[in-house]
Amino acid sequence: MADPKILETFPNPAPQRDYLIEHTHHEFTSMCPITGHPDFASITVRYVADKTCVELKSLKLYFHAFRNEGIFFEAVTNKICDDLGGALHPRSLAIVADWRARGGFTSRITAEWTPKSKLKARGRKR
Repeated sequence: MADPKILETFPNPAPQRDYLIEHTHHEFTSMCPITGHPDFASITVRYVADKTCVELKSLKLYFHAFRNEGIFFEAVTNKICDDLGGALHPRSLAIVADWRARGGFTSRITAEWTPKSKLKARGRKR
């Protein structure tokens, strides 16, 4: 399984401002855990950095670590979201995975990361 320790960061050059960073990796692959066939996707990472940004070579190596993993679309999208959220602690983060057709289907999975402080605040409101 892809190790989030692969992900490297660097200081946000403009932490005083909210600005959208968007990276798309068009050659993401993993394996279907049932058939063992390869699955292909474009993965888009959209985030507003707080103190750090992700370094792209490390992101590429992290994505490549999924190549031989048997994992469902939903699970891989949520793992990427959790791992990047944990590494960056961004102001906001969304992962959009566009899976290419196999058997006549295309799938889009979107996962959003919420900082734990916001989750705790939501829990107190209920």
